[in-house]
Amino acid sequence: MFLASCGSKKQVYYADAAMNEQTITAEGKSKKQYQKNKDEEVVYSSDPTTRYIQQYAAIAQEEMLRYKIPASITLAQGLLESQLGQGVLAQKSNNHFGIKCKRDWKGKRVYHDDDAPGECFRAYKHPKESYRDHSLFLVERERYASLFRLKKTDYKSWAKGLKKAGYATDPAYADKLIGLIERLSLWKYDNPKVSPDFNVKNRDIHIVQKGDTLYGLSKRYKISVDKLKKINGLTSSEIQIGQHIRVEK
Repeated sequence: MFLASCGSKKQVYYADAAMNEQTITAEGKSKKQYQKNKDEEVVYSSDPTTRYIQQYAAIAQEEMLRYKIPASITLAQGLLESQLGQGVLAQKSNNHFGIKCKRDWKGKRVYHDDDAPGECFRAYKHPKESYRDHSLFLVERERYASLFRLKKTDYKSWAKGLKKAGYATDPAYADKLIGLIERLSLWKYDNPKVSPDFNVKNRDIHIVQKGDTLYGLSKRYKISVDKLKKINGLTSSEIQIGQHIRVEK
């Protein structure tokens, strides 16, 4: 079984080994990760589900651009398998996908009671490494090859394909992923132009909502469309839901 069940009563034991940097270290920082300006304060949600999406949606999108795995699928798996980032493996070893050691793993290890006592799981320095290893796990195994012939927006077929390929033994695994994606609107992150929503304490930032247009924002904030495009580096009037638009005069 690949999917880990990270109950709070289960024990985790650590063993040191050399980290296989070539395999799992993410290259550079996420270009989509939200960067605070000096006059802004980003406030993460107190809701653990929303906070998880705020923290990892951009990383899932970066992995999607690099490896063609839908961000919605990656996020749903991360939410489910890490127990919203609160599971033992996620908290203690940054393992958000319950990936077990396997024979080829040369990095740090933790031992966790799962299907059997003291099973070996991979440990990472940062959750981003777990996301990269998840991508490589799917890309490098032949049994998942058929998934990459699917459209990145077809999250339902991806979820069913993962279950069919043996990713998890839970018979409801695909339904759980699809349920998360639809209930939390994770499908919108399959569009790389859509950014996670933050509570930004700054009157000069507008987070684009459904129905917003640049023309409407120009009227609302009493600033010309041309000025909005200039200060936001826009080459057209097209904006996306979730996008952060500066509306300062």
